[in-house]
Amino acid sequence: MNYLQSAGAGLAGASALTLLHETVRQFNPDAPRMDLLGMRAIDKYLRKAAIQPPQGKPLHTAALVGDMLSNTLYYSLAGAGKKDTLWLRAAGLGLAAGIGAIVLPGPMGLGDAPSSRTPQTKAMTIAWYLAGGLATAAVLHWLNKENKPGSY
Repeated sequence: MNYLQSAGAGLAGASALTLLHETVRQFNPDAPRMDLLGMRAIDKYLRKAAIQPPQGKPLHTAALVGDMLSNTLYYSLAGAGKKDTLWLRAAGLGLAAGIGAIVLPGPMGLGDAPSSRTPQTKAMTIAWYLAGGLATAAVLHWLNKENKPGSY
């Protein structure tokens, strides 16, 4: 895989993840609120740097942009490695991100509730990060088939 393909597929995975988060949170009170974690992180670390953080909609937008960028880079790692382990690698990345999203916010001082307030919230958090990884693999798989007939 080339870097551009991996980045494009990572963007597709990050987009799928963000679309799930932002859509389901509108309708389901148990939905993960990763946007809140992002906003808390921006606020916390800008204040530590003696920078006044944005508030309201600009803070939410900054959190979503940060999520998209970091998740794009993270999911693009699925393109590194052998093509016969693509799906396993992408699923592993998704599962690791989902588990990390549940386990890490508390110790980071961002609070546990946005990603783990109920068993349903935890399950959705893991499932959605897994979906992002699988979306990345699907795009990489498609790109490889489009560019190299007879592969995969």
